[in-house]
Amino acid sequence: MGLNYMSLLTPSKAPFYGIVPGNSSTPIGSVTLPVTFGTEKNFRTEHIKFEVADFQSSYHAILGRPALAKFMAVLHYVYLLLKMSGNTGDLSLRGNLLKSFECDKEAIIQAFSIRMPSSVSEILVAAKELSLDNKDFVPSKRPSQSSVKPTSDVGTKTIQLQEGDESKTAIICTGLGDK
Repeated sequence: MGLNYMSLLTPSKAPFYGIVPGNSSTPIGSVTLPVTFGTEKNFRTEHIKFEVADFQSSYHAILGRPALAKFMAVLHYVYLLLKMSGNTGDLSLRGNLLKSFECDKEAIIQAFSIRMPSSVSEILVAAKELSLDNKDFVPSKRPSQSSVKPTSDVGTKTIQLQEGDESKTAIICTGLGDK
């Protein structure tokens, strides 16, 4: 862009997730820049806050929901179409299907070429070593103790829910049919 954005950065601590599998990235800062869509006769400009990240990506900028909401834009992903109101009428911005495919392909290649951090690797090794047969890691399951009791003037019947286990019972009204 030819812009010295480093002097414009403000601190930011909101990490990015889901861009690189198994990896997160903390932005080096955020910057608010004017973004303009349209032509000289019909345009729309809004100031959008961008999080600046220090990792390789096939995209130069990603407009998220807050930016689209500020422009009051309507997206149609299938047609790669973005519509918003301009100062003298509607603006329609069309994407390039081939360029979009190339960016997605490059993003996938970059995502798989980046190695997972060692902390995640250590977690995976520890999880593989964990034996599910070891009863020390499985919490004991205690039957729930219900304190709800029917009033005394209603006829009740106690039904055993599981044969052989007297702790699993239910109390029902005797006026009910077999169904």
